[in-house]
Amino acid sequence: ANLRQNNSTLYTRRYITLKQLYRATCGMLRGVCMQAFQWTTRSRHLPSRFYNNANPVRSINCTSATISTGSSSIGVASVGVTGGMEVVRVPCLSDNYVWLLRDEASGRTAVVDPAEAAPVMQALESRGWSLDAILNTHHHADHVGGNRALKTAFPAASIVGPRADRDRIPGIEVQVGDGDVWHFGSQRVEVFDTPGHTRGHITYWMPGADALFPGDTLFALGCGRLFEGSPQQMWASLSKLLPLPDTARVYCAHEYTAANARFAVTVDPGNAALKERKARVDEARARGEATVPSLLGEERATNPFLRPHDPAIRQQLGLGAAAEDWEVFAAVRAAKDRF
Repeated sequence: ANLRQNNSTLYTRRYITLKQLYRATCGMLRGVCMQAFQWTTRSRHLPSRFYNNANPVRSINCTSATISTGSSSIGVASVGVTGGMEVVRVPCLSDNYVWLLRDEASGRTAVVDPAEAAPVMQALESRGWSLDAILNTHHHADHVGGNRALKTAFPAASIVGPRADRDRIPGIEVQVGDGDVWHFGSQRVEVFDTPGHTRGHITYWMPGADALFPGDTLFALGCGRLFEGSPQQMWASLSKLLPLPDTARVYCAHEYTAANARFAVTVDPGNAALKERKARVDEARARGEATVPSLLGEERATNPFLRPHDPAIRQQLGLGAAAEDWEVFAAVRAAKDRF
């Protein structure tokens, strides 16, 4: 009996040791990859600056702004002017979209989630614009990789980011969070805390321009993976966006729509609007066209992550009327992770 107990203890210790080694190795590799990405981004462009975690504020006013991003097969393009604000789509990396904003009344310019600096600076230069604000939704390297180089190139530009993630946003100067309201030129900007993808994620809403910048919280026909948050948190975050108007343009940060559509029809196969949208998305991507921005009303009608109340989706997932909406959302998210 003592021998069996000793052997059991030995196996347990070996298991714990191997488990600890596995976790440590994964953590080290994640750190190395993140550092390599940031170093590569900085070395390709301009010198970096140290983080600057300034004091939080409840109200700010940007004196000017500029935004732009890199290039891809889709190309840099203006997606139009709404409510006195022009939005320019700048593709970066493999599937990122960076958004350059210009307030027509003030001539101020801002950039949202600059994955890298060079494409943004090229877009700014081609338009003769300067940069006054750098807006981050969360800390991931493909959303903040251009912060330092852009700040070096445009020292007057303010780096704005989530208060809850202030220690992970390079160069953050202005910290904002849920309920904060500030102004970008003539545009009112409202901030929502939207944790789930990351614990400090925020979303920017500009009602005058019908412009929503959800980062990786909401995608066209999808939502972000839950790297740091729970399904309850993510559903609560998405629920904050649902009351916004149907006409709100969703400027998400990735071109994932075609892949999201392929999944969406598996959990909502009877949705005629979804089938029609999938066909349009497939045709657009076949032509090499972007599918972002989308309209929030269209997302409400076709995005399964926003429709956990729908009886057809519940039935498809084997969930009944008694299930909470967040539980259905969790099932949709789990199914997408396996897809």
